[in-house]
Amino acid sequence: MGAAALLMLTGGPTLAHGAADGTDGAPAPDGGGHAAHSTGTGTGTGTGTGTGDASGSGKASGASVAGATGEAGPVGGASRSGGFWMRADGVFSPPGSFVPSDALTYDTALVPAAARIEITQYADRTSHRVGTRLRGLVPNRAYGMHVHTSPCAADPASAGPHYQHRVSATADPVNEVWLDFRTDRNGAGDAEARHEWGFRDGGARSVVVHDAQGGAGKRVACFTVPFSS
Repeated sequence: MGAAALLMLTGGPTLAHGAADGTDGAPAPDGGGHAAHSTGTGTGTGTGTGTGDASGSGKASGASVAGATGEAGPVGGASRSGGFWMRADGVFSPPGSFVPSDALTYDTALVPAAARIEITQYADRTSHRVGTRLRGLVPNRAYGMHVHTSPCAADPASAGPHYQHRVSATADPVNEVWLDFRTDRNGAGDAEARHEWGFRDGGARSVVVHDAQGGAGKRVACFTVPFSS
């Protein structure tokens, strides 16, 4: 893929996959978790949001948005326990930038170019968690975010609808993956969603940032993510 030296221009994603128990030498998420829709504060009850300066559990140990230094293809591995983890990092740039990026901003006033995003995924026999960390956004502002069914493209609608566990059922944090968050005074935000179900093969392809929390809102940014099933 693109050379690492060009990352500062576009922030191409850094991808990592591995075993949930860390047997491949890569960091695995800790044992913490939250409700079906909660944030890094650890106080979510399934519909709540929290601040971006939280330090709750469930994030990949040692993972850092600011640590992305180049593009890399996904690396995989299976754990003895049958679990897995994934981490993807990206730096937002507008569609049509000189060097393409998997992280696209459609509204640079809300998601500035060079803002960073990290997505983590962790699954074991009993739970499935998706987390996010973002940096460089508008301070003290609420954003919505959901997992969507298709990759990002120049047209915000290309990411398709929300991923749903039961298709055409309820649009809520129990049946979908909602990652609503509120940034802190530095423009940083964190969130995590936890479910007992995982993704269908190829069914989840991106996360979309919205200008408002809840089930809808204007699409202001998108990040193509290689979610595992």
